[in-house]
Amino acid sequence: MSIAGALSNALSGLTAASRSAEVVASNIANAATEGYATRSLVTSSRQGTTGGVRIDGIARASDPALLADRRLATAEQTREGGMATAMHRVEALFGTPLDPGSLTARVTAFETALIEASSRPDLAERLDRAVNMADGLAGKFREISAGLQQIRTAADGDIARQVTTLNTDLERVAELNKRITALASKDVGVAPLLDERQVVIDRISLVVPVIEVARDRGAIALFTPGGAVLLDGPAARLGFEPANLVAPQMTQAGGLLSGLTVNGVRVSTDPQFGPLAGGGLDAAFRIRDDLAVRAQAQLDAMARDLATRFVDPAIDTTLQPMDPGLFTDAGAAVDPALEAGLAGRIRLNAVIDPRQGDNSWRLRDGLGAALPGPPGEAGLLNRALTALQELRNPGSPVLDPVPQSLSDMAARVISDVGSSRQMIDQRQSFASVRAMALQAAEREAGVDSDDQLQRLLLIEQAYAANARVIQAVDDMLDSLLRV
Repeated sequence: MSIAGALSNALSGLTAASRSAEVVASNIANAATEGYATRSLVTSSRQGTTGGVRIDGIARASDPALLADRRLATAEQTREGGMATAMHRVEALFGTPLDPGSLTARVTAFETALIEASSRPDLAERLDRAVNMADGLAGKFREISAGLQQIRTAADGDIARQVTTLNTDLERVAELNKRITALASKDVGVAPLLDERQVVIDRISLVVPVIEVARDRGAIALFTPGGAVLLDGPAARLGFEPANLVAPQMTQAGGLLSGLTVNGVRVSTDPQFGPLAGGGLDAAFRIRDDLAVRAQAQLDAMARDLATRFVDPAIDTTLQPMDPGLFTDAGAAVDPALEAGLAGRIRLNAVIDPRQGDNSWRLRDGLGAALPGPPGEAGLLNRALTALQELRNPGSPVLDPVPQSLSDMAARVISDVGSSRQMIDQRQSFASVRAMALQAAEREAGVDSDDQLQRLLLIEQAYAANARVIQAVDDMLDSLLRV
């Protein structure tokens, strides 16, 4: 080999070692940076008489299969986590059987107060307590109903926020695609842009699960497992119209709440077959249109059952046909056809409402009585207590079709809510474990600081070897010049 060839080889080696050191330094500095993938210098032998090392570029290490699995797992974790949080709130509204403020406790307190009042109907304080317990029970129904609609309203707002974020992120990925393809055609490094695109897609996968498909010159397309095209060239545009306030009667099926559109085309939000099922967006729709709606329907059915138990003229002979009973629909008689939202409208009859005056004697003598009757007469109280404890088939199909008292009904509904919450918690735990395992595997495949430091030692040795070649060439030239 000629002196010129040796010098050229050594200089190319020094250049490669210098670039390798820069790559290693970048890897170590960004070991904890989100979306950063390990870089490595790609080299090859130079062709020709001089030889040496040629730098072909910088490779970005990634595992597409692991990345895809992790994104799907985090989407599932986000969905189950959102629904678990909502179900915990629903369960807290109804209360647990041991909670003194729970729905079952309110029913029991009213039943106990009726028993006490029927044993001493002459004691005004016992009548007052029974009326107050009835009023508290109606108030508990309204409280739970209001809480459920707050949960639905919050979910509706969350849908709007997620759709806005998703549209913004899809546009960003489309822009990054254009920049990557433009730079790739100029043989310019695009690793930082690939890192940024991965971070944005990871953020998208929290809203909807995505599948990434490679396209020409470094571009990618995004699809959902359900078949929706989110990005393939231009970004899709999702549409949603938020509601300022969600009421019990408002549903997507009834046309009073917005669904989703993709590029102006309406798409299903079905949790099993919808093209955007999975992820945080799916969780928000399930909370708004399924979980809270079912709880509200059960609550409304209980309110209807409570009201109809006390409207029978055989219980209170002072009632006229169509007169409201002890519990009313915002002051009017309860209409079974208007069950939706009844729990939010149920009120104690105004003629016995403690806020309207001292009329608790009407609980003993009849809502339509003109004057107090014999103070020791407990017939109406006993009939009311019997009606409360009577085993009846619920009039609403959302409740179990078995004979049950109001107390049994409340216990069954709370048990159903608790079982649903427990089932969702179990799914969330499984999804969290799976997501964390895949995230750990992805981190293991990330920047290994020990490995990078070992590479740095090898780079140092290579640099020193090439420097010694240059020194040897220099010594040879000096010797020739002294001849």
